Amino acid sequence: MSAPSQKDFLTSLFLAGVARCSPKNVLPPYLPAEAPSGRTIILGAGKAAAEMAAVAFEHLEGEVSGCVVTRYGHGAKTKTGSVEVFEAGHPTPDQNGIAATRKIMAAVAAAGPDDRVLFFISGGGSALLACPIEGLDFEEKRAISKSLILSGAPIEDINFIRKHLSRVKGGGLSAMAAPAEQITYIISDVVGDNPADVASGPTVFSKRDPERAIRLLRHYGCVVSNALERAIRTASLAPPPSHETHILATNADALNEVSARLKDDGWRVNNLGADITGDAGAIGLRHAELATEASWEKLPTAFVSGGELTVQVQHAEGCGGPNLEYLAAFAEHLPEGAPIAAVACDSDGVDGTEDSAGAYVDGGSVGRFTAAGVSIDRLRAANQTYRLFEAAGDLIVTGPTRTNVNDIRITLVNGHA
Repeated sequence: MSAPSQKDFLTSLFLAGVARCSPKNVLPPYLPAEAPSGRTIILGAGKAAAEMAAVAFEHLEGEVSGCVVTRYGHGAKTKTGSVEVFEAGHPTPDQNGIAATRKIMAAVAAAGPDDRVLFFISGGGSALLACPIEGLDFEEKRAISKSLILSGAPIEDINFIRKHLSRVKGGGLSAMAAPAEQITYIISDVVGDNPADVASGPTVFSKRDPERAIRLLRHYGCVVSNALERAIRTASLAPPPSHETHILATNADALNEVSARLKDDGWRVNNLGADITGDAGAIGLRHAELATEASWEKLPTAFVSGGELTVQVQHAEGCGGPNLEYLAAFAEHLPEGAPIAAVACDSDGVDGTEDSAGAYVDGGSVGRFTAAGVSIDRLRAANQTYRLFEAAGDLIVTGPTRTNVNDIRITLVNGHA
């Protein structure tokens, strides 16, 4: 394949994996067929929440209302009826998130025993649902959130801390909905797909460990005042009621879809799994080495992988994300002219900052960077990987996909025509 056709082919595979996990494809079979005796109240948070609400509104019977909050630009493609959609800040919370959370909490408090509450939870909900514990100021919580994101801390540690700083996470939102019937629907963006970890589990119980939360805050360089310590130690949440919970889509589902299409097209596929974590640059180097070794066999081979990588940000004004960092390291370690091409993209359509889902690289990438007058080393050091791929014309821009199942990385070796 030529470079343009390889990029198009790889992008189409990425989008096929995303489509496998879209709300319209995964939610309808799990929705209640009959209306409750009271109201159906839709509440949700995350990058897929608005689209999930739109799909539900189209299929549900009876009186339907509610409120969901999603990231700016990730509102539903179709009508949500009486379900109000807020857009708010992500990854750092803002005042729109506060307003949306208050509206959601008010709707939960108004739910009665004849009502049915449907919770639509997806990745991104941790930042979008913003209701600090008593004794914690919103601006302090916002600063902590920003510091944690820049630190390169794994998402499981960040979300563990978030649960201890919030009145709605760790099952808090579900506890407020009793005695109404409840059902939770989850599109998972976390490694391991634990329902308590997606969006910090607003409807799923998590055991509290205030001392560990305080230790982690300090470990990642956050200032922990005496007042914050006291607030974390004294915060308490009622346990949520046990209720029906469905995980609708996962990173593994997307990778399996991509793998099946590649096999149908004649590729020998190595699915490296959905549980890959760690430093994006280090994983990019490792995968470039795997691809280079495979190229010696002269067989059309594909590598597929997912999970969630991290970048320790040294320059807060940088632009890019883990997928671009991964690809920069990947390209840097490919032999010039190697018969290798790859994409790495975030399934929600936004890789960290800016407007790209990710990018494309191949054995000619370094030459394109040089021709464009940009340096991998310099831009990686400045956390400016977006500028690197923008200069080479290799960004992949899809716009918001309205789902979120972690990253999708695809590498082709010894491509066939």
